[in-house]
Amino acid sequence: MCYSAQIEADYKKYVRTFGARISIREFAQLYWQRLQDSTIRIPKAVDAWFAAPQSDEELRIVELIDSFNQAQTEKLEQELFEQRTRLAKAERALQAKTTKSAAESKRIATNKIDATLRRIDDVQRKDLQERDARFFPSGYAPVIVMENGERVIKPMRYLCRPAGKPASYDKRYPGSYNARSDNLEGYWKGLFGRSHGLLVVNAFFENVRRAAMEHRELRDGEQDENVVLEFRPNTSECMLVACLWSHWQSPGEPDLFSFAAITTDPPPEVAAAGHNRCIIPIKPENVDAWLSPQPGDLAAQYAILDDRERPYYEHRLAA
Repeated sequence: MCYSAQIEADYKKYVRTFGARISIREFAQLYWQRLQDSTIRIPKAVDAWFAAPQSDEELRIVELIDSFNQAQTEKLEQELFEQRTRLAKAERALQAKTTKSAAESKRIATNKIDATLRRIDDVQRKDLQERDARFFPSGYAPVIVMENGERVIKPMRYLCRPAGKPASYDKRYPGSYNARSDNLEGYWKGLFGRSHGLLVVNAFFENVRRAAMEHRELRDGEQDENVVLEFRPNTSECMLVACLWSHWQSPGEPDLFSFAAITTDPPPEVAAAGHNRCIIPIKPENVDAWLSPQPGDLAAQYAILDDRERPYYEHRLAA
């Protein structure tokens, strides 16, 4: 499965390279929803797309981003105040008498103060870091789709909920951020050949077991350890990852755009690193055919997936 990926952070590159326009209405709606629901996760690199607004609509998005960041800062500052109060109380108690509970309370408060200060700095900083372009399951990422014969970028949740299915599918099928290529006419039959998208990424990340990565058996009494590997094509080119997507609607609920990345058996170097699946980057010449599928010709879609880009994936431990 694709545990995480790093999007192409340069909006201008999307427009210049792929001739895609951004769907301002859907981005504005998502940022408005995030103000109401702080669990919605949007990469900071996507926020930066609107740093220099060119229209009233983009200015409105900037205002929504600023309002969200202000609300997050105020929430964190309240948490900081509570932990500093807890720390002061623990220190007073320790001055009177050394107890295990007071020492533990001081330790926890100190750690939480440090963590909260880092989070405040993270919310407020403007300079982008590499990790700001990463997204995870249930988080949002920009996806290219075809709309009325035009390539359009829409924000979508990386956990696909097929149209017509109940919201409970999110918990019932928590792995539906990936679509296995051998199940496209099974679970994914309502989307394959109908709703195709592309995710532009520079790298992807996978959870692997350390023993598998090191090609060895566990020692007696040893517990295996999970590690996260970053896989990046040695060409340094962006990958156009094949996706399926859905527009879910229900009375009284906000519209949900969501997607899943199609995965297949891994190339030898990914398998050797300890992982058993891999995303599918399609070739640039197949973009329009992939984004405008014919439901009656699934063989053509399989052919595009088979005729995929095959870079060599270098890997390293993720930071």
